[in-house]
Amino acid sequence: MTREAVFAACAKMPEGDGDDNAAVSALSDLGFTVRWGVWDDPAVDFSAADVVVLRATWDYPERRAEFLDWCESVPALCNPAAVVRWNTDKSYLVELLDAGVPTVPTTLLEPGEQAQWPKVPFVVKPSVGAGSVGAARFGADAAGAAEHLRTLHADGRTALVQPYQSSVDTQGEIALVYLGGVYSHAFTKAAMLGSGVDPSGLFLTEKLAAAVPAPGVRAVAEDALDAACSLLGILRAELLYARVDVVRGEDGHPLVLELELTEPSLGFRNADAGAPLRFASAVRQQLA
Repeated sequence: MTREAVFAACAKMPEGDGDDNAAVSALSDLGFTVRWGVWDDPAVDFSAADVVVLRATWDYPERRAEFLDWCESVPALCNPAAVVRWNTDKSYLVELLDAGVPTVPTTLLEPGEQAQWPKVPFVVKPSVGAGSVGAARFGADAAGAAEHLRTLHADGRTALVQPYQSSVDTQGEIALVYLGGVYSHAFTKAAMLGSGVDPSGLFLTEKLAAAVPAPGVRAVAEDALDAACSLLGILRAELLYARVDVVRGEDGHPLVLELELTEPSLGFRNADAGAPLRFASAVRQQLA
């Protein structure tokens, strides 16, 4: 049986950044015809596909309402539109904290709200954003932080304030990837703040490497995924993919930095050869 899968992307990167090439091949081996489509291109009929997979829709932060409307219009979207709505606003981090998941402390500042700046280095970033664009680190320069906050608020954006986790400078982050709710592989990401912007302008450049997560790191990632599914009222198997980004806190314990359920890079170029095959099987599982 031939089935059609469409990988949704954006106009600036209509076929992604190359990381998904192996996943396309793995799906083709299972009898899928796979094509890319720009999410806001009216000429693309997403409704005709058996499955539409969000892969490189990285321009949505500036047009989130329009993007969410489009997600609602796609009948076979992975991950589902309700998940996308919840996950594309990083205020979900506060919900994870409230659910007892070890998470980087997060304070939300709505437009017009004043900040009580931490007494340690901290990060200010938009609650709706991708690829660390708009994130900035500050030390004792509260004036600089206040100016950055005013810029975000002037654009109507809610800001997140988080203490900077210094372990990122030496250990980076570790990203744990789940496919169909089951752990698949992991990779490390070096510190991104201060790194260059990709020519597309959609994200900061990353240095990635394959990794094996420590048991404590994996346990925190599992807790985060379970909590998210409980908050969303779904089963883990209903998520085609999930990526949990974890850092070490100042005390050395792992903390969730982000939970990516919308359009994360899945690190296939830094994974074992079986990872794209597991992805293809997970796509089949979603259709079942």
